Amino acid sequence: MQLRLRAVRLEDVEMIMQWRTAPHVANFMYTDFEPDLERQKLWYAGICRDRTRLDWVVEVDGVDVGLLSIVRVDALNRRAEWAYYLGNSEARGKGVGRALELNVLRYVFERLGLNKLCCEVLGSNHKVVELHEKLGSKVEGRRRAHVWKRGSFHDIVEMGILREDWEREVRDVQSCDPAQFEPPIKHDP
Repeated sequence: MQLRLRAVRLEDVEMIMQWRTAPHVANFMYTDFEPDLERQKLWYAGICRDRTRLDWVVEVDGVDVGLLSIVRVDALNRRAEWAYYLGNSEARGKGVGRALELNVLRYVFERLGLNKLCCEVLGSNHKVVELHEKLGSKVEGRRRAHVWKRGSFHDIVEMGILREDWEREVRDVQSCDPAQFEPPIKHDP
């Protein structure tokens, strides 16, 4: 599998909006929203200005399949948060999530020099919690009834991995090819 993370471009916003509103993605997001191309363009303008986040379209073998974001990059405390989703349902179940996670860990600890990478997962998303745990993340907390979604409250699982955990438990067992990371676009659009 050839994995490439390329900068999100303005022409990607409609595709990303379609992914984001697809049931297999939207079911695990904190919020639901109706497709709105103008609102999506405003989102794009915001990510281009925000120097504390990095956003990429995920490509597998030349096909766009998802979105990956590293957000709230905190240089002082050397930590960040991340999230991704596979909008192209044909990419699911083929090891793309594992390859993405291994490459993101390598990127944040080796290239960005961070000490910690955090994420939050809806409590009902057991597969993603399990994947993060297999690749070294630890459950650091649970926020009970934290998100109101589709008529009910949902728990959030807080997870994190430290650089030392990655170096000890994950770094040497990485069995995936390195991904190509294109520099994200940063400007005032």
